[in-house]
Amino acid sequence: MPVVTVGIDLAKNVFAVHGVDEAGKAVLVKPRVSRDQLLALIAQLPPCLIGMEACSGAHQWARMFQQYGHTVKLMAPKLVAPYRMSGKRGKNEAADAAAICEAVTRPSMRFVPLKDEHQQATLCLHRTRQGFVEERTAIYNRIRGLLSEFGVVLPQSPERLRREITVHLDSLPSWANRCISDLLEHAGNIEARLAEYDRAIRQIARDDERSRRLMQLRGIGPTTASALLASLGAGHDFQNGRQVGAWLGLTPGQHSSGGKQRLGSIT
Repeated sequence: MPVVTVGIDLAKNVFAVHGVDEAGKAVLVKPRVSRDQLLALIAQLPPCLIGMEACSGAHQWARMFQQYGHTVKLMAPKLVAPYRMSGKRGKNEAADAAAICEAVTRPSMRFVPLKDEHQQATLCLHRTRQGFVEERTAIYNRIRGLLSEFGVVLPQSPERLRREITVHLDSLPSWANRCISDLLEHAGNIEARLAEYDRAIRQIARDDERSRRLMQLRGIGPTTASALLASLGAGHDFQNGRQVGAWLGLTPGQHSSGGKQRLGSIT
């Protein structure tokens, strides 16, 4: 019988593939498939359902598999773990592929929306920008910490720090002055990059009609609008706003048992 469902355990170089027929019998078991052989293997299969964990490279593989008529669904790894049956077969790539193949057919499984290249590129922009923001914060904290060693305590605001630090630089030892100056220059370069990224994000938001509608809502600007669209897409995978709120982490984590409700913090 032909393969109807395939589970793929993704990796960097060596993949595991597990396929079953309509009766659930394993008819395609390949625990070691190299990266350059995976696409050719999937291309020769009849159109079927392919399940993968939503990890690095999953969206790119999904787009490539869809070109051959396959239906591809991505799942969060933590939702696949209960199907692994680690006590029976142990934790390995072949067992992971079999667990993915089983999990993708479950009617109650929640799937990750597939992203196109534009969504991934926009998210790349946001993640790089967030990294720059964190690096800028770390640099200013480092500057304040070094200055405090010489009795100079400045405000946390980057603007006030840059404005008030000038009068203190000449009183520092020569190497301390050099270090602080280099850190300020590095922070200035990062702020210039952040300005470029902010302009790019605003342009992306202006060019998308859906982003313009989102920005009409109170409290949503270009950054939030473009990030939401890049993450959610059209949002058709959610039935209502409550599901979106839970996906965003606005719903408290629940650890209830024995008739007692234990609600944690929002995630």
